[in-house]
Amino acid sequence: MPRFYRSAHGKLKANESGQAAVEVAFAVPLLLLLVCGAIDFGRALNTTQVMSQLTRQGSNLALRLSPTTGCDNLCQAVADVKAAASGLNLANGEIIITSLQETLTGTETIGPTGGPYTIVEQVSSSGGLTVASKLGQGVGTRVTSLPSTAPALQNGQYLYVTEIYYTFTPITPIETLTDDFVSMPSQLYDIAYFEG
Repeated sequence: MPRFYRSAHGKLKANESGQAAVEVAFAVPLLLLLVCGAIDFGRALNTTQVMSQLTRQGSNLALRLSPTTGCDNLCQAVADVKAAASGLNLANGEIIITSLQETLTGTETIGPTGGPYTIVEQVSSSGGLTVASKLGQGVGTRVTSLPSTAPALQNGQYLYVTEIYYTFTPITPIETLTDDFVSMPSQLYDIAYFEG
């Protein structure tokens, strides 16, 4: 083999190893960004699923629990949901359970989608957030923001609504890596309602 070929072949090998290092240098930050995003997105999705289960559980408990001497059914339901919040630190959140009743004036009739509703009682946990219910606040306040799928109630029935707010904190540096190109939600919200 000619000496020229061997020296050119050696130089090409050296150039290829440098090229591979440059390719890795470009690929690693992109892969790191994708991995961090997948980790935090998965955590946010899991947290949302847990919140969804807790809101359904809270509305169901408010409907079925009997009041105790120190706490009525809504108060007891808030305490039970807070105790059952597996994996969620509700010191970073707020649970609000509201009982609604369909109140009609003389000219209104009960429609197929329900409403208008009035707040009969509202209890919230003492979490780390200070947030207001999206339904409204105060006994006797009229509620207009329930989804159109809210059921129509019979006379004397109640609608129990559970709302959970939760502060989500990413565990990876995705926010600092992307400079607001990709942002994770800082506050998650879920709502569920049961009639009874």
